Amino acid sequence: FSLGDARRPLHETAVLVEDIVHTQLINLLQQAAEVSQMRGARVISAEDLLFLMRKDKKKLQRLLKYMFFRDYKSKIIKGIEEDDLLEDKLNSSNTNKRQKLAQDFLNSIDQTGELLAIFEDDEIDDVKQERMERAERQTRTMDSVQYAEFCESRQLSFSKKASKFRDWLDCSSMEIKPNAVAMEILAYVAYETVAQLVDLALLVKQDMTPKAGDPFSHAISATFIQYHNSTESASVKTSLDSPENTPPPTPTPPASAGQQHLGKTPSGALGNGGIGQDSTKSKQRKRKKSTAACGMEAQSDAIQPSHIREAIRRYGHKIGPLSPFT
Repeated sequence: FSLGDARRPLHETAVLVEDIVHTQLINLLQQAAEVSQMRGARVISAEDLLFLMRKDKKKLQRLLKYMFFRDYKSKIIKGIEEDDLLEDKLNSSNTNKRQKLAQDFLNSIDQTGELLAIFEDDEIDDVKQERMERAERQTRTMDSVQYAEFCESRQLSFSKKASKFRDWLDCSSMEIKPNAVAMEILAYVAYETVAQLVDLALLVKQDMTPKAGDPFSHAISATFIQYHNSTESASVKTSLDSPENTPPPTPTPPASAGQQHLGKTPSGALGNGGIGQDSTKSKQRKRKKSTAACGMEAQSDAIQPSHIREAIRRYGHKIGPLSPFT
């Protein structure tokens, strides 16, 4: 929900995403264990995962920022005073241990200076910017209850329940087990994998939405499409509630006719099981129908399992002039 899906995501889609993330993390753990064996270590550490991610500089940059904020969070939790913060700038090995660990390791394997340049890169991450814009537009039409639910969902992560996350990866059966910092990185990679799957699925969903008479619809961003659709639905709802579209009131029958009608009504109909109860039942039926309609509308807006499968297919598809021959 917080990454761009509908408010009530499909259970089938969630199960499929969970299976994909679990498979990817198991493969990553196996590769990290092989790297750890090559350097003669007894545990899987952050260096092994950084080595595997060294070629994807954008994801590596996000990971380094995450490690920096983890260090900053540790400072706040420990309650470091302002005077100590000035001293820790000179001696960052105690407080910025994750960041220093990553910087020292990348410095040891960097021969061209490209990896160390990531620490000084202040360019805007287009993917993160797209997610932030999507979240901002997603909250424009929310009320206070929906926004509170949205904020709560944004706080969910794999790192909050480390023991369950470790059991989910079945780390106890591994010969070389990951340490605490490596588990933090794995939790972050799991969250990023879910976010990337949602990003790609939204693009697939946009492409699958038919747009008659618009040859450039495939070039419009998924964020704009989502915001445009929500704006259209809000405007339609407002127009339906306007006085111009309100149906005329039902004409009231004369008093004498009403009295004659009531006079013909059996006495039992005016009791507990009379007209008032029938109107209440009809209102309840209307509410159930409207709730079911809202549920169907939410399911149609949600990411489907077919969107996820198509996103995986496109992600693994080679693009280039020679791709049909490979």
